Amino acid sequence: MKRVRHIALLMGVLLVAVASRAQSAIDDLPRPSQHAEVVQRIGVTNITINYSRPLVNGRKVFGGLEAYGKVWRAGANENTTIAFSDPVTIEGKPLDPGAYGLHMIPGENEWTVIFSKANASWGSFTYDQKEDALRVTVKPQASEFTEALTYEFDDLKPDSSVITMRWDKVAVPFKVAVNVNEVVEQNMRKHLRGLAQYTWDGWNDAADYLVNAKADLEEALAYTDKSIAVEERYENLMTKSQVLDLLGRKEEAAKFRTEALARANATQSYTYARQLQRAKKLDEAWAAYRANEKKFPNDWISHFGMARVYSAQGDYDNALKEAKIALAGAPADGTKDFVEGQIRKLEAKQDINT
Repeated sequence: MKRVRHIALLMGVLLVAVASRAQSAIDDLPRPSQHAEVVQRIGVTNITINYSRPLVNGRKVFGGLEAYGKVWRAGANENTTIAFSDPVTIEGKPLDPGAYGLHMIPGENEWTVIFSKANASWGSFTYDQKEDALRVTVKPQASEFTEALTYEFDDLKPDSSVITMRWDKVAVPFKVAVNVNEVVEQNMRKHLRGLAQYTWDGWNDAADYLVNAKADLEEALAYTDKSIAVEERYENLMTKSQVLDLLGRKEEAAKFRTEALARANATQSYTYARQLQRAKKLDEAWAAYRANEKKFPNDWISHFGMARVYSAQGDYDNALKEAKIALAGAPADGTKDFVEGQIRKLEAKQDINT
């Protein structure tokens, strides 16, 4: 009996040696299952999958080559690995940042996806469940035939994606999600402890992000105050106005907006009017364009703003006149081409605001 066990053990060692020799210990020789890497960024979080791509080669894969109920390396050769630069959730369950060995347990109706703390093994041969960081169960799906195993990021959204393993006629999807605002805020706090804390735009950029995300507005207000303390400018005064507006402090918001506009140059004033226009606050937008033309009568962009006002009124003659004045002073960085395009629309009696 001992002799039988000894022979079986010897045969196992020989098989592993043969398999290793087939792959080659020399890294730069071709492998039957070629290496691949796929990277996706969700928000500011990088997700990287490193894997080898076995081929079907006419074989029955799941329930055949890869047995149901048995841990599988989810690829070929070394561990398939998946790395997250920030905390994520997998199928709603939290997972810390880091690199993990990715394994799967195939099933006819349900698969287990495993994230192992051991990420430098050869395949799943030394897999140990005690090293699991996370396990989730998912439902396999029928898929179009895929000869070479592949991982893809499907259903991409601002804060999530579905990672899908496809091989043969099977697809195995699992959802990964990121708390984007939380990650960004943590990164901003770290950044603002560096040289950025001595600049007005570092604090203002952080506040502006929170304004657009409509998140942590009290913190955004504190950031605007720090930005203004470094240097009072149109940008941070306007950002503070926006924060106060979102906080419902309308009178204070109006005060800082007035202060900001008093400091604005022609381009900033035009941009503010354009923002009002996009927000469908049309009476305020036309008033802002007119105010800009009075304050900066010799700036090309003021005249283009007035072209928008006249165009909205259907007064294409005066709109065309203003647009041609704007064209004479427009910078030759593509802006002239844009203005010329608007002039052609006005000549055809078309509103340049649509």
